[in-house]
Amino acid sequence: MLMQLFRRREAMLPLIAASATCLGLLAVGASAHAADVSGNAALTTDYVFRGVSQTQGDPAAQFGVKIAAANGLYGNVWASTVEFPGDTGASTELDTIVGWSGKLADDWALDVNATHFGYPSARADLAYTELIGTLTWRDNYWLMVGYSPDVFATDATGVYTQLGARFPIGERFRIEAAIARYDLDDAYGRSYSHASLGAVWAFNAPGAQPGLELRVTAHDTDAGAKAIFPGLAGSRIEAALQAAF
Repeated sequence: MLMQLFRRREAMLPLIAASATCLGLLAVGASAHAADVSGNAALTTDYVFRGVSQTQGDPAAQFGVKIAAANGLYGNVWASTVEFPGDTGASTELDTIVGWSGKLADDWALDVNATHFGYPSARADLAYTELIGTLTWRDNYWLMVGYSPDVFATDATGVYTQLGARFPIGERFRIEAAIARYDLDDAYGRSYSHASLGAVWAFNAPGAQPGLELRVTAHDTDAGAKAIFPGLAGSRIEAALQAAF
């Protein structure tokens, strides 16, 4: 596993360079406002996206940087190694995100963004864009809805809905749970549901930089996901070590 993680880390180097270029452009747009820069890096035993493995169960290296202006506008670049079945040539995912987040009231917050999922190494065009809105209550409960008119580059619509919650236990431990439904009837003639339950341990005090967390998450999907993504869906455990800075 360590050698797999090392090879995936090496594959991340061109993505980090591309991320820096994109973020330079985002920084120009945010120059008129005070801006905060943050980032994260992770090593995970399996990159699971909406209940489905993006690495065929193999480890992945991930990296992201975010620029947020004082008025709530933000830009984010996030990258991960991937390993798709077949001869797609896709070994990397590079997502670019532009959005706004802020408080609606004391207990309510909203995040809306456009996320472009890109696969620069793929032999075919696998890229697509999704509009995502997340409504959060008291920082610990959320409803997320995503809509794409070209989900997975199929020229068909897809709608993703997730309901989630986190339960802090002390300052350094929390439980996170989510259930979701992915409407892919237009693209694949069927949809699927999935659920996740995870435990998160923080290694240092809240607010300390860099923040270091260990996440262990159990994923499960229904038969619909197994039919659409054979061999990539079902029950699986994912463990990730993530640093925020």
